[in-house]
Amino acid sequence: MSPIFDWFFAQYAEVPTHLIVLELIGVFFGFLSVWFSKQDNILVYPTGIISTAIFVYILAVYGLLGDMMINAYYFVMSIYGWYIWTRKVDATHYTPITKATKTENKQSVYIFIATLIFVFAVYEFFDKWNSWTAYVDTITTAIFFVGMWLMAKKKLENWIYWIIGDLISVPLYFYKGLVFTSFQYLLFTIIALYGYRAWKKNLNIPETSLLN
Repeated sequence: MSPIFDWFFAQYAEVPTHLIVLELIGVFFGFLSVWFSKQDNILVYPTGIISTAIFVYILAVYGLLGDMMINAYYFVMSIYGWYIWTRKVDATHYTPITKATKTENKQSVYIFIATLIFVFAVYEFFDKWNSWTAYVDTITTAIFFVGMWLMAKKKLENWIYWIIGDLISVPLYFYKGLVFTSFQYLLFTIIALYGYRAWKKNLNIPETSLLN
């Protein structure tokens, strides 16, 4: 077992202890956030805010600009989503789960393209095209930007973007040296699959509680 563990955690050999601890805490709250999202529970946002704040710092240290921007964007969208989810459509019901409209699907495409251009410009400005991961990072950033926007608006299609982005992120983060985060995205993929099924069952059903 020792050689396996040595190989598995070799990425952390020279990483400061506080960054490892912070990554574990961020992963834990990130897992909670995705789980609460699957449950259509408002706690998705406070737990998500904690996780994203931690990862903004970690990724800034690692110089992973695209990933850092994803988490900074998550932080902002979590506040927006918190507002949308708690908004009542009548005296007793909150915003229900719905499918994206044609207009929202078009907006998703615009957000995806705009994000690609923006992240490309950031990497170009800071001269960060030093690995193939930078190009993949640009794509996953755009995918997750759309996914988070759709989730904040409580649209079923958000899970499709999460599933695609999570699947790409599993090997990507492992290669970057963030082993715990890589496993987090593997769990995210599984939860996202169940999340899509759960949300589909509750499509267009008025909600009377935010703590499901």
